[in-house]
Amino acid sequence: MQNIKDSCIKFLYNEDSRKDIKAVLSPLGDIIYNEIYVYLWVICFYNIFLFIIILANLYLLLKILNFVRDLHP
Repeated sequence: MQNIKDSCIKFLYNEDSRKDIKAVLSPLGDIIYNEIYVYLWVICFYNIFLFIIILANLYLLLKILNFVRDLHP
């Protein structure tokens, strides 16, 4: 008598069962991707915007540091 783990592994080794599982889960993956597609783009643009803001802050801080150094030789 096989336990549940062995029977699941045996089931997944079968090529037909793997194809059936892929056929069932593929539309589900497409639905999930289409739902979060917009949010992925928002996250990407947010990261780019945040990177630009950090670089601008670094540039401004370096300018202020150089300005303060020039005032106090």
